[in-house]
Amino acid sequence: MSTMWQGCLAHTDYFEMRSSGGHDYGVWVTTPPNYDPVAAQAPVVYVLDGNWTVGMTAPLIITQLDFMQPIQPYVQVSVGYAGEDAEHWERLRSRDLLPPGEPLAKEFIDAVETGVQTGVTSRERADAYLAELNDTRGDVFLNFLTAELHPRIEREYGTAPSGHGLFGYSHGGLFGLYAWLNGGTFFDSIGAGSPGIISTDSQVFAQLQAMGDTLPATKLHVTFNDREILGDLAVYQNLAKNAATFLHRLTSRSGSVTSAVMHETHVTGLQASFLSYLRTCRAQ
Repeated sequence: MSTMWQGCLAHTDYFEMRSSGGHDYGVWVTTPPNYDPVAAQAPVVYVLDGNWTVGMTAPLIITQLDFMQPIQPYVQVSVGYAGEDAEHWERLRSRDLLPPGEPLAKEFIDAVETGVQTGVTSRERADAYLAELNDTRGDVFLNFLTAELHPRIEREYGTAPSGHGLFGYSHGGLFGLYAWLNGGTFFDSIGAGSPGIISTDSQVFAQLQAMGDTLPATKLHVTFNDREILGDLAVYQNLAKNAATFLHRLTSRSGSVTSAVMHETHVTGLQASFLSYLRTCRAQ
């Protein structure tokens, strides 16, 4: 194991892994304080977008020692991109986190174009970003997590055989909904923060309709932000409205589904959303 994060993130190992599809991933594994894999065998919580999220979520493993509201023990596995791919994580996540065949909404294209016009991004980076949105492989990435990465985590960290969780935000939140609808019984709970359902024709709506009245037994916790709803950016307004529509379509069906509204913007809502997931789905 590399020690590159020793001293920066407590109890955190880092390694790189190439998937069967030839993609290089960076993996941060954060264990609870005084974790004994032989005696404890804690379940895993997978956190997506590790290049962005690990610094804001991994330290929250200390919540397992919170006397006021302790969280069940878990090992956090943050998954991002390694090598040269790490520099391009913002566009590569679109390939991995969106359901296959996810439509590309006009509002999203407009938002990317606004980034070019205002100098936030270059024309070259914007075009590369949009290209990934036209070839989405959420099914392949879900299989990588469950069938390739997890066996290694289980073997090297002595994790529990069940009770695993998944948390994703934005595109990762949409992936969370996709995994909830398609992941079988592997995950015990899933947190979907501000899920990026930009289009009303999203694949998750079609999959939800195809399931009929029976929903997955996996617990699902969805959050979105009030400033997305009340702001003047169409891409975030649509995201929040479509997330609310998804939840509304669940109200008449069975299943363990919870939700919460965060008092944040889309960018600042990550940590609050993760904490909401921990408190709702993984509290002792």
